[in-house]
Amino acid sequence: SGGNLEQAAEILRKKGIIKAAKRADREAGEGVILSGINEAATEGYMVEVNSETDFVARNEQFKNFARQIFELVKNKKPATLAELLLLPLDGSSVRERIESLSGVIGEKLSVKRMAVIAGNTVASYIHAGGKIGVLVSLDKPNQLELAQNLAMQVAAANPKYLDINEAQTKGAEEIASEKEIYGEQLKAENKPESMWDKIIAGKLQKYFQEVCLTEQEYVKDDKRKVKEILGEVKVTEFVRYSL
Repeated sequence: SGGNLEQAAEILRKKGIIKAAKRADREAGEGVILSGINEAATEGYMVEVNSETDFVARNEQFKNFARQIFELVKNKKPATLAELLLLPLDGSSVRERIESLSGVIGEKLSVKRMAVIAGNTVASYIHAGGKIGVLVSLDKPNQLELAQNLAMQVAAANPKYLDINEAQTKGAEEIASEKEIYGEQLKAENKPESMWDKIIAGKLQKYFQEVCLTEQEYVKDDKRKVKEILGEVKVTEFVRYSL
């Protein structure tokens, strides 16, 4: 496999030695994720601020800085991370403030990413004291409880796509790769080729149930899928950050 970890994992999966590997949920570095919504629940904001160690992530000075960054995102609504880094903060720019605070604390600090989303209903959820953060927007107003439940769903079940349509569009290469792996596994199991299409379709359905939000079992009622809970309501966007 030439030292390529993903290739090695794929070879093992084809041989059936390891099952479908869970998507890497962990990002490098420590830090905190902050998220929240406006009073009308029509806008959501989220930011991830990183440190090198958990010790610094729990430091009051670091936490105050992260809160300042979150408030900037909420109040100024920068369109990009680059725009956020240029905003004024404490008499200098965010970028300069990061550099000076890194010097004081003695660790490399960074603002890794930020999100601002809007919708007719927007909910925010923070899990594990800021290790996972989620924003969800819906197309109907006054749906805050549903949006909050869906934000918890996204935090717990980590969907990659909204629905099958998005998975087929954005994840076409991934689906092709999954099919290839299923085929190799069936070959290794000496399953008759006449059965392959049916088995692969079934496996693909299970794959969609894992990676598509609307196809997942609902965390608060596993007898129903998320799409059944939604009814006429549509999820317009979701964002999930994890440390």
